[in-house]
Amino acid sequence: MNKVFAIFFCFFACGIAASSEDIAIENATLYTISGEIIQEGMILIHDGIIADVGSGIAVPAGFRRIDGRGKHVMPGMIDTHSHMGVYPWPGVDANEDGNEATDPITAHVDALDSVSPEDPAFQRAAAGGTTTVQVLPGSANLIGGKAVTLHVIPGSVTVDQMMFREAPRGIKMALGENPKRVYGTRNQLPSTRMGNFYLLRDAFTKTMEYREKWVRYNNKQSKEPPEKNLKWETLSQVLDGKLLVHVHCYRADEMMRMIEIADQFKFKIASFQHSLEAYKVADILAKRNIAAATWADWWGFKVEAWKGIPWNASYLVSKGVTVNIHTDSSDLVQRMNVEAEKTLKYGMSENDALKTLTIFPAKMLGIDRYVGTLEKGKKADIVMFDGPPLSIYSHVMLTMVEGKTTFERMIK
Repeated sequence: MNKVFAIFFCFFACGIAASSEDIAIENATLYTISGEIIQEGMILIHDGIIADVGSGIAVPAGFRRIDGRGKHVMPGMIDTHSHMGVYPWPGVDANEDGNEATDPITAHVDALDSVSPEDPAFQRAAAGGTTTVQVLPGSANLIGGKAVTLHVIPGSVTVDQMMFREAPRGIKMALGENPKRVYGTRNQLPSTRMGNFYLLRDAFTKTMEYREKWVRYNNKQSKEPPEKNLKWETLSQVLDGKLLVHVHCYRADEMMRMIEIADQFKFKIASFQHSLEAYKVADILAKRNIAAATWADWWGFKVEAWKGIPWNASYLVSKGVTVNIHTDSSDLVQRMNVEAEKTLKYGMSENDALKTLTIFPAKMLGIDRYVGTLEKGKKADIVMFDGPPLSIYSHVMLTMVEGKTTFERMIK
């Protein structure tokens, strides 16, 4: 007998999604991430928060019951490297809003101002079980601007409805081929890696000079206040530790050079993004608590990606590095679980592979207090599969953000 699968995307505008139901998901296999897998478990959701999780829990009166028999439930997946919304579909020039490629240092621009909440990619991400994304500027510039962490809520009218409000803001930096290619073809600085690192040092030197001018003014050592400069104000937030620094970087030698710059100007790097050669400096990344966001098996698409290996993620985890499987793709985000599944072939344990989609990226983004595990008190960001999460044959049946359904697959 043929089965017809009807897929319903649930879109919520602000007024519609103002409140959450009280929900009980029962009889499901629960991947808590923070502990053991619970068979025939239950999750209670109240006011968008996980009120309880475990087995043998009584369902309070008034809770809507969802039968999870034969289903597998885990925390919603988190993509730490996305350009959804700033490069929305369709991919035409009018929608190219991810790179302010007019100056190699554009710390003062903000991806939040470019995000189109109507990008169909958000619908596809929800259908793949993704509940949170970090949207960054592109990698044309050495410093591309601020990044923003969003809940994946398809149908939002404004980006404000998608804001993960507890998440600290980040800033995107980029090394290597991209900035030197973009500006080198214009016959301007930077056209080499020498130029890349010079401009980064120059930007932070000017930021420190700018800060010193304000110190002198505030100490009444000068009469006139300096002119406000949003570029140096933003980089001052980096020096003050108020922005998480995420660096697009493939090569291990460049990671080390960037660490030297961070040490010189006394700021911390939160993550290296893509980081295909991170395995070469795993011990250093672990010691400095620098996360690595990477792909499962992308490599060789340009020269600096030539030395990527599929053991990268599993080796980094074995060395104590916080690793997450990211996508950098509105297509790949639809099957993040399959990307993590690939790492099993190269030495990753199932639990660690699930962590690369959940608690590890949550730690990298500074939101692990709120999401990343199925625990009492955390946001009810949940995905339900009809089979084991790390299986190419499993389908997402239900995705929830703060207890509200963002995707539901109905079988008739």
